[in-house]
Amino acid sequence: MLRSLQKQRKRAGSRTWGPAAPTCISSLDSSGAEMILYVHTAKQLMQTALDWVGNDVLPPPLPTPRPHSQEVNDPALPAAVKAAVWRGTELGSASTVEVTPSGWPQLDAELPGGGWSLRSVTEVLTPQPSVLEWRLLGPALRPIVAAGGQVVVIGPPRHPHLPGLLHEGLDERQLVWIQADLPAERLWVTEQFIKSNAAGAIVAWLPQARQEQLRRLQVCAQSCEGLVFLCRPEAARHEASAAPLRVHASVGLDWELKVNVFKRRGPVHDGTLLLPSVPGGLSSVLTPRLRKPSRLISREAADAVGRPSVTPRLRQHATA
Repeated sequence: MLRSLQKQRKRAGSRTWGPAAPTCISSLDSSGAEMILYVHTAKQLMQTALDWVGNDVLPPPLPTPRPHSQEVNDPALPAAVKAAVWRGTELGSASTVEVTPSGWPQLDAELPGGGWSLRSVTEVLTPQPSVLEWRLLGPALRPIVAAGGQVVVIGPPRHPHLPGLLHEGLDERQLVWIQADLPAERLWVTEQFIKSNAAGAIVAWLPQARQEQLRRLQVCAQSCEGLVFLCRPEAARHEASAAPLRVHASVGLDWELKVNVFKRRGPVHDGTLLLPSVPGGLSSVLTPRLRKPSRLISREAADAVGRPSVTPRLRQHATA
């Protein structure tokens, strides 16, 4: 042991790093064994690096990668491969995503493939449950019902309003309503219907669902040929989800729907879509003046508790 340490010390004394030899410090550790520490100055390290660069041959530069457009347009690629190529900066095309039209042309222009995605789950987040989901999803459910398909509704917070559904073109005979109150019951029923692949569309309200539970539903939905909508509260927007498509919907002042697609296969969607929508049964009784309530409401600023607030007030129209 001592002889080996002496040999190491002799070798360290004769070893050089660059132009100058390092400083050798000998000490004992906790077990009594001798340790040899080599201390190099910054100048010595810099000179060593320069000598290494000067003596060694640098590797050849890497070839410049070709642009993505040349890779996709490469004639050597089969046509099926070219059609399946999808970039993250572009919306998913109809060749890579199976879709069905949403019934809203403005919304289809922002959805991957031009419609609601099939073989995957779609999350619809709203401030209040069972208020505007039917108005948003009704145009997509109408052709399914007309073709004889069934729409399964799982755990709606409020009873479906049949006259309103009739105005949306949804026949109650094609509607399957399952009342499930507990979160575990809703998840179980939703999963079983997705696995059965027996419904044209599934609309489930899941106010409480964990990330792994949503991932399980997404995996099951990949073998389902129908639409799968998961209606969740607005607070779930900041939670992680495996759903490839997530939208947030709210009601505007002039009966329109405000839709924001905050997660999709493609670039980030900035802004809000305004979809004109009047609840079923009101379109025939609303006057042109009541179709634009914003024209009847004026806002004036008021200073309350040290900060401005906005208070709606009906305009006072002068009469002749």
